[in-house]
Amino acid sequence: MPLTLFRFILAAGFVLLHLFSKNMKFLRDSPRSRILSVAGGIAVAYVFLHLLPDLAEYEDELKGTLDFATNRFLEHHLYMIAMLGLAIFYGLEQMAKASKRHNVEDGRHKARPLVFWIHIGSFTLYNALIGYLLVRENFTSHYGRLFFFIAMGVHFVTNDRGLRATHKEDYDRYGRWLLAVAILAGWLIGTITEVSDVVISYLTALLAGGVIMNVMKEELPEERESSFPAFLLGLVAYSLILILL
Repeated sequence: MPLTLFRFILAAGFVLLHLFSKNMKFLRDSPRSRILSVAGGIAVAYVFLHLLPDLAEYEDELKGTLDFATNRFLEHHLYMIAMLGLAIFYGLEQMAKASKRHNVEDGRHKARPLVFWIHIGSFTLYNALIGYLLVRENFTSHYGRLFFFIAMGVHFVTNDRGLRATHKEDYDRYGRWLLAVAILAGWLIGTITEVSDVVISYLTALLAGGVIMNVMKEELPEERESSFPAFLLGLVAYSLILILL
């Protein structure tokens, strides 16, 4: 299969997941569906066994090649950008939850409109980044790209449920469409243009931090009643697949 067509099929798959994940009625939020916990384990395994090792490779490749002082510093500290990605998404999540709590007191069970647009705007950029990396990440084969699709796909399903719980009908009316379009926008940008390895390394680092935060915020709260055995199963099984293949 031509590489361009394969990339488009995977991007279209991401879009379909966003548009139709709401119809997956078998996925419970509380007690948390074991399938969602398995999905969290898969996403975390991919971050630690693929994305973070990629950062180490980028650091080696970029050493001594950058001109600006900031870039020279960051070429040795890409993990700081991953940490920044985690912090950004943590802050956005806290903002959205605080807004929802405030509105619940007023009889509304969703975040304020301004908070909704800020929150969804951040995930729009997040999705565009994933669409771009689907094209421009240095995968060694179709299998590598397919494993990226699986890990990010199950991650999207988890994110959709969290965003829908926070923003209710606003997410279904506007949010999921924006996130679906963002995937295609990232794919298109990656198809028609290419940015430097420096930018790719920064984007990969931000993505790694964001994925870790977005998985943990869904798995850790006590009220979720998440399944650790299911999370561990996803983590171990996908780790073995990545290591063997």
